[in-house]
Amino acid sequence: MGLFSGLLGNASAVNQEQLNKDFAQLLAEEEYFELGFKILRDMFIFTNKRLILVDKQGLTGHKVEYKSIVYKAISRFSIETAGHFDLDAELKIWISSEKEPSISKQFNKSVNVYDVQKVLAQHVLK
Repeated sequence: MGLFSGLLGNASAVNQEQLNKDFAQLLAEEEYFELGFKILRDMFIFTNKRLILVDKQGLTGHKVEYKSIVYKAISRFSIETAGHFDLDAELKIWISSEKEPSISKQFNKSVNVYDVQKVLAQHVLK
C-alpha cells in the first residue's frame, strides 16, 4: 500500500534519523527537525522555526528546490480527516493574505493528521 499511496500523492512519515542524515545542512543554528513527510520524491519538513518544502525536479531528481516558510507567514490552516471510505486526510495552509491555500497535501492513514495540526498550531498560534 505504501507505493500505491505514494502514487496517489499521499504523504508518509519520515523518521528523525533520516531527516538528520539527509537535511542537516539546511538547519540554522539552534534549529531542529520536529516532523517530516514524504510524498513520492518530494517532502515537507517541520522544524522548530519554519516549514521546509523539498521539491525534487526533473526525471533524475538531482535538481532540488528547498522552500522555507516561516511560521509567522502562515495566516491559517485546516485539516480534513479521513473517513470510512476516504483513504486520505488533507492539510491546507494559507500564506499571508492569499485567498486560496498555498500548500495542500494529502496523508495516508498511517499519518496522524492531528499530530501535524498540533505542530502547526504550536508554532502559528504563538
